[in-house]
Amino acid sequence: MEVNTRAFGLIDIDDDKIIKFDNGIVGFSDLQLFALIHNEEKKGGIRWLQSLDEPCFALPVMDPLMVVPEYNPEVEDELIKHVGDLNPDDTLVLVTVTVPSDLTKMTVNLKAPIIINAQTKKACQVVVEGDEYAVKFPIYQILMDAKAKKMMKGDE
Repeated sequence: MEVNTRAFGLIDIDDDKIIKFDNGIVGFSDLQLFALIHNEEKKGGIRWLQSLDEPCFALPVMDPLMVVPEYNPEVEDELIKHVGDLNPDDTLVLVTVTVPSDLTKMTVNLKAPIIINAQTKKACQVVVEGDEYAVKFPIYQILMDAKAKKMMKGDE
């Protein structure tokens, strides 16, 4: 499938890379087909969840464990049963990233993770109950500290 995106221009998505959100994502229930895109040249944790239904819509996402290593929200089975049986090897959990013009105010939404079953290519976004996880969890300093640590080790 070819998609002319706003952020990435014309891209070709293999059919087996298309991720289906039966209920869309929070705030965009009509957007159901997505592809996960990352910049191969940049080493970093931010990827893009590109809508195939609306080429102008792409969400920055990342692995929550990069910023909160103990992240482990409890999600009711009923909310995720339509994505198929989940096992750790085939489950990808992502959180959306908000990148304002002032990068020091960058946050992730730990309250509404995206859960993807890599086997079935089905996904959903759920809202976690309780107050344990924030909608706007600041990550700038965490990312800067991780980058500095990598540079000290010579990993970059």
